[in-house]
Amino acid sequence: MCGIVGLHLRSPELYPRLGELLTGMLCEMGDRGSDSAGVAVYGDPTWSPPGQGCVSVADLGTGRTEEPDQVAAAVAAALGGEVDGVAVDVSYVLSAGVDSDVLLRAVRAAYPGALVAGFGSDMAVLKGVGHPRALTDGWGLAKAQGWQGVGHTRMATESAVTPAGCHPYAVGPEQCMVHNGSFANHATIRRDLRAAGVPFDSENDTEVGARFIAKLLAEGRDVQSALKELCATFDGFYTLLVSNRDSFAVVRDAIACKPAVIAETEDWVAMGSEYRALAGLPGVERARIWEPEPEVVYAWSR
Repeated sequence: MCGIVGLHLRSPELYPRLGELLTGMLCEMGDRGSDSAGVAVYGDPTWSPPGQGCVSVADLGTGRTEEPDQVAAAVAAALGGEVDGVAVDVSYVLSAGVDSDVLLRAVRAAYPGALVAGFGSDMAVLKGVGHPRALTDGWGLAKAQGWQGVGHTRMATESAVTPAGCHPYAVGPEQCMVHNGSFANHATIRRDLRAAGVPFDSENDTEVGARFIAKLLAEGRDVQSALKELCATFDGFYTLLVSNRDSFAVVRDAIACKPAVIAETEDWVAMGSEYRALAGLPGVERARIWEPEPEVVYAWSR
């Protein structure tokens, strides 16, 4: 049992409240999974400055903590250009005036053992072990701004409770995926993806789904057809939320085993594993509210 939340803001007047609203949604799902949590935030000008490539690092892989200016300097030396770094609790969010994949290569050159939580323009990904209330406080999430956020609370069932096992899995540029449920055939699909040259950071079944989707998107598929392909390929019970910087999409398995609720107003679209995650959103009393149908892909764009 895990908890998923997502908030896509249509009204710019609400952008300053994204972190506040996302914090409330995520913490409401704390009893669905309290061993770890994570968020992807799109559009915060401090964490992901406009027009910059961004990389989020959950762990440097060095066994020590470094000041953000030290990390930025090490990556800048590998990049051959200026890099800015912000510490967010024990994570680092790095940005530079280059494409995100170029910055990502510099991060990996400077810190070969780093656990990259995500990369892409306008996106910061934070995740860690602990209760979502403690983690969101440590991140200062309530102060974040932006137009979209995705979050997850995890109750681990099939892989280790580590930062590498936390959601979101943000393995493609500006993309992330969160998942409630389990994929029964993930080991077979992981072997196929590895044989095709796809790397993995964990043994988590969700990462297999995220890598599968990222591969299809990189090949030119749109998110709707990629999620339909996932439904045809993966066995198990699941609710998924997949996002990029401009959209998010929701799909459930063929028997809709795992709970999900969607609410929509003129100002926002939101999704949660349970309605109580949405109950504090402004204007929710006027929202259209429904449970997504099995294997129907629901998608929204800016």
